[in-house]
Amino acid sequence: MKPYCFSDGKIIDSSSANIHPMDLGLIRGYGIFDFFRTVNHQALFLEDYLDRFIASASKTHLPITYTRDELRQIIRELIDKNDLQAGGMRMMLSGGLSDNHFSPAEGKLFIFAESLIFPSEEKYQQGVKLLSLEYIRPIADIKTTNYALAVWHSVNWKKEGAEDVLYHMNGVINESSRSNFFIIKDGQLITPGDHILMGITRKNLMKMAKNVVVRPITLQEAWEADEAFISSTTKVLLPVTQIDDTPIGNGKPGPISLSLLQQFKELEKELCF
Repeated sequence: MKPYCFSDGKIIDSSSANIHPMDLGLIRGYGIFDFFRTVNHQALFLEDYLDRFIASASKTHLPITYTRDELRQIIRELIDKNDLQAGGMRMMLSGGLSDNHFSPAEGKLFIFAESLIFPSEEKYQQGVKLLSLEYIRPIADIKTTNYALAVWHSVNWKKEGAEDVLYHMNGVINESSRSNFFIIKDGQLITPGDHILMGITRKNLMKMAKNVVVRPITLQEAWEADEAFISSTTKVLLPVTQIDDTPIGNGKPGPISLSLLQQFKELEKELCF
């Protein structure tokens, strides 16, 4: 974590940030967050992230007592004060102190600046493995702070040599625990559209790639795909070369995936340099 954060209505030393132990964020795991990157001291796709954060607050019945302009200004000040040339910023809104310890209340807003570590270059060059897991995240279209299953299950990932899980229900894929999922078959880019968080990287990849098909994908289709990848703020586009015990395509990152990754990096330069 970087030295300065936003808490209690002002920018303070990050080590001084605190939350009441009876906040619903702690006793019920109820809260929302969003996370975006900075590139060249600029917030990448900031308006998209603010759209999602504000919508998540509304859907979870958590009031935001700051205007969109005020949030932009706070973020700008934090980037400058932390000299965040390339890093991450985490917006969090807790469930608040509830009279009945259950119903949503007026939560506490935090904005933290963080260092950002991408997956190793080896993972981009060789691809990663996912483990299929039958699950649909509750209120999947909201970026809640509840990652209990994924955190619990992550103990198994290293044992299995996996990067993450791939959620599905009755054999129909929705998303990874922290990423969206894509396959490529016969040159066509395909991604699920149901029971997922509408990722900002996903959104901008789709705009860039064009002609992306949004439809249900079965596990069988994923196993038989020519290429596959996951997308997220912290991974951008990470090739998937194995799901469970099945190699994807020829077991190596595919040319379309790698081309999209390079195009996305060029888009970042256009926007932030």
